[in-house]
Amino acid sequence: MKKSTVLILVVALAGLGGGIIVNQWLSKPATAPAPQAQTDRRPDFTLIDLEGTPRSISDWDGKVILVNFWATWCPPCVREMPAFIKLYETYQDKGFTIIGVALDNKQDVIDFVDPMGVEYPILLGDQKGIQLTQEYGNRLGVLPYTVVIDRSGRIVERHRNEMTFEEAEALIKPLL
Repeated sequence: MKKSTVLILVVALAGLGGGIIVNQWLSKPATAPAPQAQTDRRPDFTLIDLEGTPRSISDWDGKVILVNFWATWCPPCVREMPAFIKLYETYQDKGFTIIGVALDNKQDVIDFVDPMGVEYPILLGDQKGIQLTQEYGNRLGVLPYTVVIDRSGRIVERHRNEMTFEEAEALIKPLL
């Protein structure tokens, strides 16, 4: 066998082995998975609302909560907003709330939500919000990302991408 053929074979095998190792490394979670009971419990957080007041998710303990991570520059986020407004108006008196976590700057959020007539709490996530979406299970970092939490603080649904009124209603109604 020629030296060049052997060299090509060695390089090819080294590349294949390296690729397998990198694939295995990338497919492992960054941290060890938490026990199942902890994964279902909603992570605590405190963010600033549009008036500059710190708000903790625990402010809404005992309610069914839909947490929606969104941004003004995200077309599916904008499209689903009227459905969430209607959902909030329909069920807010039945122990339900929506918390919008905007991954955007304050002025853009205010300029967006005021004309839309958003009445549910909007919190400013900024960079902390991106990490928070991951803590809530959004490992791909997609927007919109919505989480439904029951009255005991357990996460019962994680939803990537746009959500319709009917989809959201079907998730929250049994929890009310």
